[in-house]
Amino acid sequence: MLKNRKWEVGSGKWFLSVYLLTTYYLLLTAFSGCSSHYTPAPQQLPQNIRKVAIETFKNSTIYYGMEEKLTLTVTNEFIRDGRLAVVNSQEADGILRGEITRYVLEPLTYDENHVVKEYKLWILVDIMLVDRLKNEVVWQEKNLEGNYRFFVSNIPGGITEEEAREIIWEKLARAILKRTIEGFGAVTGISDKKVPPKTE
Repeated sequence: MLKNRKWEVGSGKWFLSVYLLTTYYLLLTAFSGCSSHYTPAPQQLPQNIRKVAIETFKNSTIYYGMEEKLTLTVTNEFIRDGRLAVVNSQEADGILRGEITRYVLEPLTYDENHVVKEYKLWILVDIMLVDRLKNEVVWQEKNLEGNYRFFVSNIPGGITEEEAREIIWEKLARAILKRTIEGFGAVTGISDKKVPPKTE
């Protein structure tokens, strides 16, 4: 009888230990699963903004005229997409404002005569959307980057710097539209540490 009594007491402690360990493991797994699957809520375009005005971009570089090309390309991209009406500033719910902040033409490769045969062109833009009625910034994105590598035009398949700029305007216009429609995280600018130094 005493032996059986000891076995019952010992087995009870054993089952309690197993139960506690199992419960701890399940709780740990549950919390780990929750944290690993967490995603922040998307910050979508406010419902009241259905019409936008696109102001002429500012240009803080020495390359005159680029602001008009970018403004036109962005405007055409919004019109082509059609999800937001493009109107004048008096009729707009939101106003898109931007500035070209950096223009860098970086030599990449040279021929045997030390003449550049390949470049990388960087153009950086700061962009923001303002709620016109509230006069509040809805979002802003610094250092939105457009870049393109290209061979010079006297090499087969090469292009001019102007043609490279046109490609970048298209890339930036698509990025600005995506950032406007899809919200935070859809497109992000590069960090200040990665901004290429000015060459102008």
